Amino acid sequence: MDGAHGQGSTRGPGDGTRLDAAGLGADLGERATLVQFSSAFCRPCHATRRVLAQVADMVPGVRHIEIDAEDHLALVRSLGILKTPTVLVLDADGRVVRRAAGQPRTADVIAALGEAV
Repeated sequence: MDGAHGQGSTRGPGDGTRLDAAGLGADLGERATLVQFSSAFCRPCHATRRVLAQVADMVPGVRHIEIDAEDHLALVRSLGILKTPTVLVLDADGRVVRRAAGQPRTADVIAALGEAV
C-alpha cells in the first residue's frame, strides 16, 4: 500500500504493535488480518471496504475487520490514527506489519499481505 496515484499514503512498515481479538472486538484471520478504521461520512471508506473484502475473499486465511473510529477513540488514539480510512495489515500473531492511510489499490493490499503471510 504505497500511495501510488495519490490514493493511499503509507506511514511505513508496521511498528510491531500487537493487537488481539479482544482489543479489536473480532477474531483475527488465520494467516493475516486487514483492519480498516472508518467513519460514517468517509466516502473513501466505502471503496476501501470493497477492496479489502474482495482481497479477504480471494486469499485463504485472511480476514477483514472494519472498526468505526468514532466508536473506538481510545484504540484510534493509542495507534496514532489521524484519518480514515486507515488500514493495518496484521500477521497471524496480530503484529502490525504494514499501515496505510487513504484508499488502497487491490494490488497494493495484496503486496502488503506478502509481508504478513
